[in-house]
Amino acid sequence: MGDVAMTVPVLSVLAQTYPNVKITVLSRPFFKPFFEEIPNLDFLEADVYGEHRGFGLVKLANEAKDLGIDAVADLHNVIRSKIITKYLKFKGIKTATIDKGRAEKKALIAAKGENISQLKSTHQRYADVFEKLGFTIDLKQFTPPPQKRLGPKLNGLIGVEPKKIIGIAPFAAHQSKMYPLSLMAEVIRKLDESDKYRIFLFGGGKKEIELLKKLENPFANVTNVAGKLTFEEELALISNLDLMLSMDSGNGHLAAMYGVPVVTLWGVTHPFAGFVPFNQPEKNQLMADREKYPLIPTSIYGNKFPTGYEEVMKTISPAIVLKKINQVLM
Repeated sequence: MGDVAMTVPVLSVLAQTYPNVKITVLSRPFFKPFFEEIPNLDFLEADVYGEHRGFGLVKLANEAKDLGIDAVADLHNVIRSKIITKYLKFKGIKTATIDKGRAEKKALIAAKGENISQLKSTHQRYADVFEKLGFTIDLKQFTPPPQKRLGPKLNGLIGVEPKKIIGIAPFAAHQSKMYPLSLMAEVIRKLDESDKYRIFLFGGGKKEIELLKKLENPFANVTNVAGKLTFEEELALISNLDLMLSMDSGNGHLAAMYGVPVVTLWGVTHPFAGFVPFNQPEKNQLMADREKYPLIPTSIYGNKFPTGYEEVMKTISPAIVLKKINQVLM
């Protein structure tokens, strides 16, 4: 989800820079709402577990070809997208594929924390694909879309009091990228006590929903929205946030595509790998203590780390998180 969300600002700038170019996004139906605000953009649904499974990818490629496309931008560079791209290239259509910088990222991890430097952002890697096709874009020209309209249900959740709205997404794909819930509860307690904020908790899946319910219960200004909203409603709520507090995970990218300030907590991964949410400053990246844990980053996605690095997130104190939130919302 995060990878798809990161394409949104790039495609928005592409549409703005080249208003006569028609864009068709090929992806899973679930992601279609991401692209509703981009003009002159159509969506081609990929049923990768049904109709377009296996040799069905050729059918999908032909569906794309029948739309009259002139070029293919492969922003994913995985087996499925490679098959479609190569097939369409064979049919005479111009193609370009993202360079994910795998060798550079491997070197970043192999450095074991010594003399590491910033790699190209994923957003710029996407932009480079379009440049290969002859469409140069400047990501600094991005204009966030307007906030989505809130229906009665969401307005009821937010209430009428003039409070700043904070989203908190405390989960990540790997435990090593997740802030301990006991510390997150302390952050939430302090925010709740101030009575200045409405706080919404985001997550998904049965286990996460149950944990968020427990996190929500003691606090008057906190609402768990996991499992209670449609995906479109979640996006509308996110677009109206004043700040998102997220792990190195998809929700930060969802907020960033609407221009919402994002404070990201980093565990064994690192902003230098290129996955910082779009247009978010370095000062909003809160990292684990690299003096205590000098091997960070230990992996690109957080799935690998040495013994003793399981709880690196504990070195980011609730006080540091609260200070940053208050600075951003001043």
